[in-house]
Amino acid sequence: MTAGHGDRSSDRSDERSGERAGERAGHRAIPVLRLLLLLAYLPLAHVAGSQSSLRLAAVALAVVALVLLIEPLYAARAWAWAALLAAAAAIAALVAADLVLVPLLLMPAVFIALVGWWFARSLAPGREPLITRIVAGIYAQAKEDLTPLHRHYTRRLTAMWAALLALLAAINLTLALIAVPDGVLAQFGVSAPLTVTQGQWSLVANVLNYGIVAGAMVVEYHWRKRVFPQRPYRNFGEFVRQMAALGPGFWRDLFR
Repeated sequence: MTAGHGDRSSDRSDERSGERAGERAGHRAIPVLRLLLLLAYLPLAHVAGSQSSLRLAAVALAVVALVLLIEPLYAARAWAWAALLAAAAAIAALVAADLVLVPLLLMPAVFIALVGWWFARSLAPGREPLITRIVAGIYAQAKEDLTPLHRHYTRRLTAMWAALLALLAAINLTLALIAVPDGVLAQFGVSAPLTVTQGQWSLVANVLNYGIVAGAMVVEYHWRKRVFPQRPYRNFGEFVRQMAALGPGFWRDLFR
């Protein structure tokens, strides 16, 4: 009897361990799935915008909903499934009203403005600049402290990103408003004094935005090497790996 009871306890313990391991593997897969969804969104949004495709615009908006809800959906949260159904109903209503391209046009401006706001908010009195927190985390891994020069540089860099993202958001909003034939103003029957084609809007919103951001990162990284010749990373690849090593908890807290 004792041996049988011990075997059953061991089996239950093994099952619980297996379930926990499966949950951990699932949570680790969520960032990968979110990245794949984002990578799928970019060409979908570009083709939908440049070809004025209502069907592809609806699919692109559905992908955005999945990106936002993937974690609570995986955790089987009832509110997340209800939100997904509500999003599907809203997208269907926009398709029926021939307005599904409007949120797709505004999505880049809204997203960039939101990220820029996070950067700008961290510069308020009593808060630590966003980039200062990231760099402090990387240096803490190497058991090094930030110097006053680090803090001054990272504060100015945070302000630079806030300004750049605000400018990009304004450009994207302007292009979304004046694009033809299906820009926001055109959708509501308003003629803009200056217009761009739908393809030109899409090129900026879904391609050039990311090129500008990537270019700014590369330029800043090479300038940083001049300002801080001694760093706890040897190259850009190692810098990115150290950022990833900060862990999902750090990144969730960073944007709260």
